[in-house]
Amino acid sequence: MAHYLWNRFGSSHRVRFVAINFEPVVGEILEKIDDGQMGVILKRMMVRAASKVAERYGVQALVTGEALGQVSSQTLTNLRLIDNVSDTLILRPLISYDKEHIINLARQIGTEDFARTMPEYCGVISKSPTVKAVKSKIEAEEEKFDFSILDKVVEEANNVDIREIAQQTEQEVVEVETVNGFGPNDVILDIRSIDEQEDKPLKVEGIDVVSLPFYKLSTKFGDLDQNRTWLLWCERGVMSRLQALYLREQGFNNVKVYRP
Repeated sequence: MAHYLWNRFGSSHRVRFVAINFEPVVGEILEKIDDGQMGVILKRMMVRAASKVAERYGVQALVTGEALGQVSSQTLTNLRLIDNVSDTLILRPLISYDKEHIINLARQIGTEDFARTMPEYCGVISKSPTVKAVKSKIEAEEEKFDFSILDKVVEEANNVDIREIAQQTEQEVVEVETVNGFGPNDVILDIRSIDEQEDKPLKVEGIDVVSLPFYKLSTKFGDLDQNRTWLLWCERGVMSRLQALYLREQGFNNVKVYRP
């Protein structure tokens, strides 16, 4: 989508595309932060990371697509707490728009199909997110967070010329097989968060099911028996596919996506 927007509206300008892998941050939040505070703290971490990148490249402002009241983190109280972690100006051009207005705008500029088919990263889902966060509680929860993780993902940010994205994407395409059955050497790997697994335990007759939350895959998958074939599973199939693609890119060819 970024390449499309640049190509249509800004191709006369040189643009750097900076991508940060936030999965380690998400994992730290899921493991250490109180459920109700997760959404606001995740946004605060995103603003901190973006502000560090902005400072590095001399960017004067950040722009987000938040609209007031559309989700729990986008109340006035929560937005104020999110903004408090940075001195960088944050612009929100859609702040007063309703959902239909935003959809119509996306249709007009040609991004509606991108938005409709884009995988939803739903790793951090609070069961009861706060709509009126309290600063003292947020700061107390953040004391549990290892900020060296945030520093590391910012330091490792991927910075490319946006003109190279299309070519780079074509070169890096990796296919991953999706299956609805299993063989004698297969093991199902339930990659949902621990809370999701406890709420809806996965039991499949005739095959072992092993738990390994998605945010631990990058560090723990290599410890599993690599003579087995691991069938990654999550409820909607989005996270399992993304993680299977990541593992394949890391050289693990014994992974598939399980969609019964």
